[in-house]
Amino acid sequence: MGLEEDVAELKAQVQSLSRELSRVSEEAEVRKTHFKYGYYLDKCLYNEVVDMFSNHPDAYVEFLGARWRGKAGIKRLYQDRFQQNFVAGRNGPVEGWLLDHIMAQDIIDVDASGTHAWCRMRALMQAGTHESIEAYYPRGHRQWWEGGLYENEYIKEDGAWKLFRYRYFPLWHAEFEKGWSHTKKNYVPFPTVCYPEDPLGPDELIEQKTMWPDTRVIPFHYPHPVTGKAVAGDDMRAPKYGAPDETGEPPLTLALPEGQTRPGAREGEPKKGDKVLPDLVQNVV
Repeated sequence: MGLEEDVAELKAQVQSLSRELSRVSEEAEVRKTHFKYGYYLDKCLYNEVVDMFSNHPDAYVEFLGARWRGKAGIKRLYQDRFQQNFVAGRNGPVEGWLLDHIMAQDIIDVDASGTHAWCRMRALMQAGTHESIEAYYPRGHRQWWEGGLYENEYIKEDGAWKLFRYRYFPLWHAEFEKGWSHTKKNYVPFPTVCYPEDPLGPDELIEQKTMWPDTRVIPFHYPHPVTGKAVAGDDMRAPKYGAPDETGEPPLTLALPEGQTRPGAREGEPKKGDKVLPDLVQNVV
């Protein structure tokens, strides 16, 4: 092999390593973005939370069978609903109110453009109040556990990774004294009225609602790492023990609101080893 061939091979290797380094670096930045969100949320720094969201008109938060859309809807959820209810409107914590989100098992994929990313991550939350504030805190004295999953999307905007489409599925709640097996159904009420009829309400209600003891699978943004296939729809249901698949509630989806598309999605069928689920191929739900 001559000198020119050696140089060409080295250049190709450098380019390949550069692309891989960039991918790993972007994944790390997305991970940090979400963790920073969690730290702000823990301390009720809702102004900082809202500032982490994209200004893109397609941005939204999906939560409890509803969507808060655009920056205005996101502000309504965090600043008008959470901030007012939990900490009397201040930006920051109040004495005796605990809210700890432990984020774990993150799986992050960044598209080839390096401007759009997906993340699946668990959350284990400890929340409640100290008995010393029971007399004056509107929510009284209570303590609970919560487990949930995020299936989020992020976009790079003005050189920074920002929260884009945030989907949080609270999977279970447990009162501290009784445990999860005794949790009442619909422990947290689902929204039933939209904004502006409800000044704190979502912009739209969506059909899919899940909460313990519902144990349906939250869709994966990635394919199986060996087969390259998505999990079969019926396998994502949760019928009663011994009952046929079709008797369970319909599979959950990561479907977008009408008119929205997925930046970075591709036409055609995914191939083995692809990092994007068939569900995330453009124009396919």
